[in-house]
Amino acid sequence: MTKAQLRAALRARRRAHVAALRAAGRYEAALADLAARAIARIEGARTVAAYLAYGDEVDPLPILTAAAARGLVTALPRVTSRAAPMLFHRWAPGDPLLRGLYSLDQPAPEAPVVTPDLIFTPLVGFDRTMARIGQGAAFYDRAFAANPAARRIGLAWSVQEAEALPADPWDIPLHGIVTEQEWIEPA
Repeated sequence: MTKAQLRAALRARRRAHVAALRAAGRYEAALADLAARAIARIEGARTVAAYLAYGDEVDPLPILTAAAARGLVTALPRVTSRAAPMLFHRWAPGDPLLRGLYSLDQPAPEAPVVTPDLIFTPLVGFDRTMARIGQGAAFYDRAFAANPAARRIGLAWSVQEAEALPADPWDIPLHGIVTEQEWIEPA
């Protein structure tokens, strides 16, 4: 299976899972379970970066809200072109957002750039070796390389797990993965 085919299959699995959670009235509880596990991982962080959910991605807003309430600096990515590095700009829940590249909402360009020590990243898929597959533009891989000291934690629904994922030389493994069912760390 190619990476494109794998992404399509994992997205379909994620979409069906989220639809089933919503239909059963379990979406909010599942998200709360996942957020509680993730919030437990912010201990020791000073600057927490996450993202704004797109489609059926796990919504990290409760995590960012909890981090901000604890007095931590919170940030979102800002992307200006496919070739430019993704930078993290200071942003707190309630701050204004602007529509950016790929129609993603992001902080204003004048928001200060920060260096996160904890990055929550969206996932299309993951495996137990801490490999991840994202959207395919390598924005997060480049951000991980630019912030090597940052802890890297993936946020995903349990159905996004794959037996094994293909790896490219530039892929940087995660330090952990949080799902609505468990905290996963390297063996």
